[in-house]
Amino acid sequence: MEREIGFTPLDLQTWERGQTFYYFSRMAPTGYSLTVDLDITKMRGILKAADIKFFPAYLWLTTKLLNQQPEFKIAEKDGQLGYYDTLTPLYAAFHQDDKTFSLMWTEYTDDFMDFYRAYLEHQNRYGDQHGILAQSGTVPPENAYTVSCVPWITFRHFSVHSYENKPYYFPSVEAGMFYAQGERLMMPLSLTCHHAAADGYHVSRFLEGFQQNADHFDRFLSR
Repeated sequence: MEREIGFTPLDLQTWERGQTFYYFSRMAPTGYSLTVDLDITKMRGILKAADIKFFPAYLWLTTKLLNQQPEFKIAEKDGQLGYYDTLTPLYAAFHQDDKTFSLMWTEYTDDFMDFYRAYLEHQNRYGDQHGILAQSGTVPPENAYTVSCVPWITFRHFSVHSYENKPYYFPSVEAGMFYAQGERLMMPLSLTCHHAAADGYHVSRFLEGFQQNADHFDRFLSR
């Protein structure tokens, strides 16, 4: 049974980002993307020692950090601007047989091990189902944002552009193939954001949090 998704309305007249939002969404619609390299040496080592897959840990940590800033959870619901309590990761499941992918989602929980078990259950139930939506018969929740990876390519830049004319303010996050830099293991990470919702400051907080939590990911493996 899905939980009710909390949504907090925003008033452009009183919201501190009200004028910024209006300018970058109505007067000069603007988005931006940037790519950085993150050191995942410690996180990868911690997960390998615990026999835990990297990809769901990456999904969970990314979502955890985005959920800490309302600016990344901005949306319009029934014509009302606001932000969701949490985001849900919408990610790609790759099919080895025909080299296609299907979209899947796993509801975010604060406890990583609970999320990890739910992720594995979804892979077992839906991982072999083809089509654009692996969880056929249902649709992604309204708070789902795109987060995925291109594990075959180490890129210097990655950008996602939507060609659908509708308000969409969630970020999109994409990781690339790991690569060695001396004794360190690095991962390219790209974020695409709507400038009306989030600025460089919010991205910098996310990136700082990702590195700090990746280096100490063992704190999330207590159960």
